[in-house]
Amino acid sequence: MSTIPKLALIPSGVKASKVYSVLPTDGTGDFTFSRAGAATRVNSEGLIEEVLTNVPRLNYPMIDGVVSGCPSLLLEPQRTNLITYSEDFDNAYWTKSGSSVVGGFISPKGDLSAFKLVESSSGYGSIDHNIYSTSISILNSTEYTVHHYIKSGENNIVGLQDVINSQYWATINLITGVVLDEKTSGNTKVTLMSNNFYKISIKFTSNTVNARPAIFLLPNTYQSGRPSDMDYVGDGTSGIYIFGAQLEQGSYPTSYIKSNSGSITTRVAETANGAGDANTFNDSEGVLFAEISAFQEILTTNEHIVLRNSASTDFSNSILIQHRNDGNLRIYADGFATGNIQFIVTDMNWLENNKIAIQYDSIGSNWKLFLNGISQARYSSAINQSVVGLNDISYYWGSSSNPFYGNTKQIQYFDSALNDTDLETLTSWTSFSEMATGQLYSVE
Repeated sequence: MSTIPKLALIPSGVKASKVYSVLPTDGTGDFTFSRAGAATRVNSEGLIEEVLTNVPRLNYPMIDGVVSGCPSLLLEPQRTNLITYSEDFDNAYWTKSGSSVVGGFISPKGDLSAFKLVESSSGYGSIDHNIYSTSISILNSTEYTVHHYIKSGENNIVGLQDVINSQYWATINLITGVVLDEKTSGNTKVTLMSNNFYKISIKFTSNTVNARPAIFLLPNTYQSGRPSDMDYVGDGTSGIYIFGAQLEQGSYPTSYIKSNSGSITTRVAETANGAGDANTFNDSEGVLFAEISAFQEILTTNEHIVLRNSASTDFSNSILIQHRNDGNLRIYADGFATGNIQFIVTDMNWLENNKIAIQYDSIGSNWKLFLNGISQARYSSAINQSVVGLNDISYYWGSSSNPFYGNTKQIQYFDSALNDTDLETLTSWTSFSEMATGQLYSVE
């Protein structure tokens, strides 16, 4: 492509309350960022790192435990870790049954905050080797996600289970990362992080008003079954390494929330908005491009990235990229106006990076949607569609409503129309390697 964007966010630089765009160079394309509290990210070394209040998070992707590719701007909703001692496994908050813990081992943070969970030398007779939390109050018939960071030691198999009412359980091979068994198929996700720790998450719908997350040591001869059914003779020295327990209300796991004070800890929601000004955007024609991924397919409410007139408190005078609550992608302009233009894509995979480009003009004669290198839809007849007073790009519509949460690899804006070849190039992968890295695929 020979055309240069007027605005380009390619996450590489941040400071408190600001996400830098590389274009324009005078700073008018920068996003204003807000988060009232600390949060964690995966840094360029693949380690979990805490960043301070109002500091945006450039989160690095991991493939097979190694950082691969450039970072994304990470935006997450508010979440609370209901486990109040997420790292201090030697605290009385954690009951050790047929087991003990020893501290001082390397963790996914790169420090010595991990523990070794060691099996006792006790034997059969309903004697499990596990560690479990105190009882935690939750809401009945509600979606939750539990996750732990765990690494193999002498033991290669781990079991995770709620020991109050078996609301969830799964067994995982810590050498291969393969889920061997689980209560509900597809609800367990395993990701290899730094220092050979796996982040293991399980989503479940509660069937009681309490939870008690537990980690079970299992014998390397494990075949199948629920973790609490696997009592065996321990040797008093073998074990696994554990770090970072988290229980949060929601249908997917978010970034690690450290909670070591004896009280629940909340990471508040993040916002990014206000990139550009009236001189950046062209009401008559242009192209909005975003490379993004989301945390889940089906949402409770719609989420948006919007090129807009900031004076509007609804969809008027706006061009929206919308992740719909039915899992579809919808792109449209001036949603409450007569004759508004809408494009809908029904087969989106929101968990992967998607390259989306929407081209618009003031009369509706040259509207196009390209997705991942393919022309999806277009209008070529005048319908007097216009947007007036475009002056910023924000991660929400109207007055801070329905923000987009996920990872942003880049956002670009062009203040003139592009031809089909340029739109195809803009939204395509330049090589198989780039596509594999962008989608976090392992290439054998």
